[in-house]
Amino acid sequence: MRFAGTADYVATEDLSVAVNAAIALERPLLVKGEPGTGKTVLAEEIAKAVGAPLLTWSIKSTTKAQQGLYEYDAVSRLRDSQLGDPRVSDIGNYIRRGKLWDAFTADERPVLLIDEIDKADIEFPNDLLQELDRMEFHVYETGETVRAARRPIVVITSNNEKELPDAFLRRCFFHYIKFPDPDTMAAIVEVHYPGIKQRLVKEALDVFFAVREAPGLKKKPSTSELLDWLKLLLNEDVAPEVLRETSARKLIPPLHGALLKNEQDVSLFEKIAFMTRRGG
Repeated sequence: MRFAGTADYVATEDLSVAVNAAIALERPLLVKGEPGTGKTVLAEEIAKAVGAPLLTWSIKSTTKAQQGLYEYDAVSRLRDSQLGDPRVSDIGNYIRRGKLWDAFTADERPVLLIDEIDKADIEFPNDLLQELDRMEFHVYETGETVRAARRPIVVITSNNEKELPDAFLRRCFFHYIKFPDPDTMAAIVEVHYPGIKQRLVKEALDVFFAVREAPGLKKKPSTSELLDWLKLLLNEDVAPEVLRETSARKLIPPLHGALLKNEQDVSLFEKIAFMTRRGG
């Protein structure tokens, strides 16, 4: 089955091509893009589209590659041996399987999401090279080798906080998710708010993209923040005419706390509004 988006996820043609190419090549799909462009949700929607289980490995700054394979709990085994627990005779009782182990041995071909790989140490991607390439690894404590009967669909996301090693990049199919244009964004809004008044959407999108293009903005609002803002506009029954005033930069956007997430950006728009009123 080919991926072409889902009822809940608007996929552009180039994104659909990238997903299907990675599946055909059986290589990890490395997805980059600014926060809020749907990188993490993409893996969930691929799993829905192809009818596969989803396994998620969320990476933190302290995550080690070994944790994705397995961990040996020597402390628990030592404690149990002191207590005379008969389980200590089987070292397998103290092996904790990681997400890659689960993905390699799943009954159905799963989608494995390795989320925000750039948060980890710079050596983290290199430490996974062999396992992702050969789709197998050795468990030294038990002497067994874990092999994938069929390669899982691997989706790796990155916010570009760190450069990834060339050797790792060579083993991936790469796609950069561009920020949605107004037409694509309108389609995304329609998915989340079916039947929403188009006048409100048009005015809201004009304000939203004007905010994103403001010079000196520290954090540009993302798609998820636009959706939150629209929900508030609907809840407060804000008229499109109010937004049209905002788009002329006479006023700071109503309910701006959903779009502007730090005091510097709020102050910037207050200054813009003041200077516009003063000049007009």
